[in-house]
Amino acid sequence: MSIPQQGGGPIERHEQLAQYLADGCKPKEAWRIGTEHEKFGYDTRTLTPLPYEGACSIRAMLEGLRDRFGWQEVREGGKLLGLVRDGANVSLEPGGQLELSGAPLETIHQTCDEVNQHLAEVKEIAEGIGAAFIGLGAAPVWTHEEMPVMPKGRYALMTPYMGTVGTHGTQMMYRTCTVQVNLDFGSEADMIQKFRVALALQPVATALFANSPFFEGKPNGHLSWRSRIWRGLDNSRTGMLPFAFEDGFGFERYVEYALDVPMYFVYRDGKYINALGQSFRDFLKGELPALPGEKPTLSDWADHLTTLFPEARLKKFIEMRGADGGPWRRLCALPALWVGLTYDQTALDAAWDLAKGWSAEEREQLRVDASEKGLHAEIAGRALRDVAREVLDIANGGLKARARPGAGGLIPDETHFLNSLQDIVASGKTPAEELLDLYHGAWGGDLTPLFRDYSY
Repeated sequence: MSIPQQGGGPIERHEQLAQYLADGCKPKEAWRIGTEHEKFGYDTRTLTPLPYEGACSIRAMLEGLRDRFGWQEVREGGKLLGLVRDGANVSLEPGGQLELSGAPLETIHQTCDEVNQHLAEVKEIAEGIGAAFIGLGAAPVWTHEEMPVMPKGRYALMTPYMGTVGTHGTQMMYRTCTVQVNLDFGSEADMIQKFRVALALQPVATALFANSPFFEGKPNGHLSWRSRIWRGLDNSRTGMLPFAFEDGFGFERYVEYALDVPMYFVYRDGKYINALGQSFRDFLKGELPALPGEKPTLSDWADHLTTLFPEARLKKFIEMRGADGGPWRRLCALPALWVGLTYDQTALDAAWDLAKGWSAEEREQLRVDASEKGLHAEIAGRALRDVAREVLDIANGGLKARARPGAGGLIPDETHFLNSLQDIVASGKTPAEELLDLYHGAWGGDLTPLFRDYSY
């Protein structure tokens, strides 16, 4: 979940809403990579999730990272709820999932170094308090009642509301983890092409990163239960956004979509004001019931944009949101996939050529099938495994064309970050299917070894 946005004056003209998005346009040499990932923390003695308070807790983790590694505090209501350092931040999901939102970096080598440093720091602090962290798309054994609740005002508002608009909202909040990458665009036309590719091919990422076959201690019938959860969250703010493929799509059309999404809150003076179900259009007119007579600022608009949850999300950059959280070695593969597809024009054109003939119905069905069947799904008469192989070939070509070296020039480009995904396509077996094989085989139907074998 995003932290409150800062800065931005009053909104005086409707045009400012689209301009806010357009202000994200950057020349290609200024394009950056921002990688985010979440993970579940647990007590190694009891295998139960970490509470906020206590010797083995989320607060102890944050305090340890602050004191030992130079992170700066972020507090809300007097409580330590996040950290910032060098353009990156550590924040908390509702159930205590620990999230790194990385700094905007130039290469995947750099973003992978950042991930490695963060996980090494987390591991050091966690071992000292008797905790550990694991990368999965959904909590494998814990029930809703077992999950802690982080003391953030945003979550206190959202939790009861979720049950009024969908069936799986609290599962999303408290029992899922993702890895995502945030990428730049150069112009409105560039945004449109990238956004369409991002939406159309997001189910490919869902299948390749599918890593949540267990829920409440047993198989759940899906390879990505996290993806299934998002389909039951709130149809007004999730999905594949068919309008993005229609003529006339651009910044203004996304604004109109965002204005139709009901609000969650307004952030004022360190507190979240309940605006659940209210309209940002009314806010623009000074008629928001939560703040009668008050008009929004650009910070309010930025906050509202963080409450939209489509498979790809537009802000001043594009967020790729379709992948389950996973183990250390795969966290760098997601930015490699999307950078390869979108930061080289030849690759971007090839990716769009691959997907542009799919209908809205086919894209939506693929979203469903990818979560259930992984690479065994089909789209337009093709096996998703074959589509994924072609997607990886395109991404590999895009990374070669970028030719960004690492390790002091010893590594010529970023293509090796795709290796774990190439292995998945070669085997035809998603990470979730590997877990299921262990569950039905060596683990004998017991998920306890999952924590032993798959923790960071």
